[in-house]
Amino acid sequence: MTDPIELYFWPTPNGWKISIALEEMGLPYSVRLINIGKGDQFAPDFLAISPNNRMPAITDPDGPDGAPVSIFESGAILQYLARKTGRFYGESERDRIAVEQWLMWQMGGVGPMAGQAHHFLKYAPLMDPPNDLPYAKDRYRNEVARLYRVLDGQLARHDFVAGDFYSIADMAIWPWASLWEGQQQSLDDKPHLSRWLDTMAARPGVAAGRALHGDLRKDPSQSSVTKSAMFGKKDG
Repeated sequence: MTDPIELYFWPTPNGWKISIALEEMGLPYSVRLINIGKGDQFAPDFLAISPNNRMPAITDPDGPDGAPVSIFESGAILQYLARKTGRFYGESERDRIAVEQWLMWQMGGVGPMAGQAHHFLKYAPLMDPPNDLPYAKDRYRNEVARLYRVLDGQLARHDFVAGDFYSIADMAIWPWASLWEGQQQSLDDKPHLSRWLDTMAARPGVAAGRALHGDLRKDPSQSSVTKSAMFGKKDG
């Protein structure tokens, strides 16, 4: 029996991308928790796998040519797993182009912009001292709204993000888009996005990946030490 893939994980949107993919692909995996609130992402053994001190990451004991491989960056992991299994990447080169462009759209747009929206809308006002910045809140809230209008337009023409087939692009975008309320967005003018969100949430693999260690998710009102670790600062 093949040894399981080791998933370095914490229950955040970027972590969910990979837990969802592993569930959807039926790949055996074990979980190594990387508590980003306590600074586990700065541990030397994790940095050896993910030098950018970000999770998720994976180690696959059955990598290319049967040799182990470690991979960081969620988009790269999704592409690797799709190639490994031959699933959720489309059937043709045109399909793959569509998948990749929407995957890059998520990596360069929705993820960073929604992440900044979460930061300035939910976390920054609770810092000591508070950083309640109307300009930053408006900037990122509005950019997320623009991106979701783009997504709604695409979903008006197709069942899924890259076309009429389910792909790793959907797995990448859904974890962030599912948190639209915390990003202070509205679905009233985005019926196709609303339909897709419901379709995705009903998939057993998506539900299982989203639920993984869900009890560890915390309210934004955290200690200053936790905030320091999460936002890239180390003591000393």
